Amino acid sequence: MKKVLVTGANGQLGQCLQKISQLYKNLEFTFKNSNDLDITEALSIKKTFNLVDFDYCINCAAYTDVEQAEKTPDIAFMVNAEGVKNLAFACKKHKVSLIHISTDYIFDGEKNEPYTTDDIPNPINEYGKSKLMGEKYIQKLMVDYIIIRTSWLYSEFGKNFYTTILNIAKVNHTLKISNTQVGYPTNALNLAKFINQLVILDDLDSNLYHFTDQVEMTWFEFAEKIIKTENLSNKVIIHNDKSTYLAPRPKNSRLD
Repeated sequence: MKKVLVTGANGQLGQCLQKISQLYKNLEFTFKNSNDLDITEALSIKKTFNLVDFDYCINCAAYTDVEQAEKTPDIAFMVNAEGVKNLAFACKKHKVSLIHISTDYIFDGEKNEPYTTDDIPNPINEYGKSKLMGEKYIQKLMVDYIIIRTSWLYSEFGKNFYTTILNIAKVNHTLKISNTQVGYPTNALNLAKFINQLVILDDLDSNLYHFTDQVEMTWFEFAEKIIKTENLSNKVIIHNDKSTYLAPRPKNSRLD
């Protein structure tokens, strides 16, 4: 029986892991939200790691508001970099293998092909920079770790592109969506299953993965697909638009 700590349990990936946890009888999960375990507080981490001898820690805790990160980067770096460093220290001390979730936003989006794990990161916004620093802390401090980069994560839980479209449908809204960014939308439930499989296999030979659902589309095409799948065509009208953001986005978010 492997004992698995999940941080950031109230986020969409954390909730997906909770949803399927009963399917894995050989894994014993401990789910901690930010109130139970604040990764920016070393003492909070220490208390949790002193209670149970964990085998794995799945870090779903992250600051993911890309626009706000551009306005207040200190907050993003505190969670996505310094918090991750705290967690890496604790995992190393207690001999816990760390599985950390990262992002396509560590790349600049200028490549014409999907990004591989060998490509050199070059983030163009503060969120991406903070996530890359978190990766670097793990790589510097740890040996037993896996970093999983994913893209355009969505699920039935929390605030994401999919739930935003569903909420807009409730008020019969018109939505302008960019068709200049291309990527691979990824169901968080699929990512949760992949993570659990890595824990079961207990194979840390590969430290870096890219995981997506591998279906290429723009945000505009993704919105169209959601509307069609959910039969919302009479409730949401969408238009192409060169949406302007404070935080620049990579044009190509495809991960190989």
